[in-house]
Amino acid sequence: MNTIDDIRLLVGGEWQDFCRVFQQTVSDSDNELLRDVADHLLLRQGKQLRPLLVLLCAKLCGGVNEKTILTASAMEMLHTASLVHDDVVDNSPLRRGLPSVQARWTNKVAVLSGDYLLAKAIETTARIRNQKVLNIVANMCEELASGELLQLHLKTGMWISEKDYYKMIGQKTAALFAACTHAGAVSAGASSRQETALRTYGRELGMVFQMKDDLLDWFETEDLGKPTMSDIRDGKATLALLVSLQRAPKHEADEIRRLAESLNGAEPNTETEQALTSFVLRYDGIGYVRQQMELRKRRAIEALSVFHDSSVKAALIRILEFTISRVA
Repeated sequence: MNTIDDIRLLVGGEWQDFCRVFQQTVSDSDNELLRDVADHLLLRQGKQLRPLLVLLCAKLCGGVNEKTILTASAMEMLHTASLVHDDVVDNSPLRRGLPSVQARWTNKVAVLSGDYLLAKAIETTARIRNQKVLNIVANMCEELASGELLQLHLKTGMWISEKDYYKMIGQKTAALFAACTHAGAVSAGASSRQETALRTYGRELGMVFQMKDDLLDWFETEDLGKPTMSDIRDGKATLALLVSLQRAPKHEADEIRRLAESLNGAEPNTETEQALTSFVLRYDGIGYVRQQMELRKRRAIEALSVFHDSSVKAALIRILEFTISRVA
């Protein structure tokens, strides 16, 4: 199992059921504009890792059923809604290599389309008729919104603490991964011990995913759909830079802060970007982030120790490895 596509074969038939339900639900509207937006979003859906996690965790805990399929669909709709809204907040022109909804249409269309997807996700969750899954989704939505607001608040000072960085990505990214793995387990009737294990696995995986995403912002990639150092130009915190600043002499750190702030809201500047990259390499900020990802990976694998070895458990470990090694 060397790729996500290979891992997806473990839930082949169930994956087709998810795709059918998800696409039908997203496109289920008599509003022509909403259908156009839905068709645009379905053109390039990414790896759809989150619904895959729902299915795998259910399979690990007994088996995929109709509730699992609905859960996976709801989670992917929530994720898609959050991306549409994020692009409005960040004024992003691209999403997965295509024009974002707000760039293709308008901010109003993007906000309302995201709201529509959120409503469809809640409707789908209600069809599951499981209070625990509903609570998981509600708590996750609260964390996502709180994480976005925290990021906006922290933008008033680009230089946040490492503790605040982890809190922010825990709410913005890891919360959704944890909700997917937890809800997948619940849908299959998992024990309390299994639920806790898979929620821990999902949260640690989500932290790794976001830290890797931040690292990718330092290097050119063809498939990421955003220019290098777009996070710094948006005034967002990046762990590699924060750690390097802590390690550098004050005079050098002050100059690097000035250079980073000069990029905020500005066009790409090759000379400045090279200076920042050299800085984080010199003080091993990149290496530090990689160490933190490995630490989170070990915690996630340890959480899975409550399960007997199986092809599904191996697939969950492989997803961790893929997340760390991915190039886009």
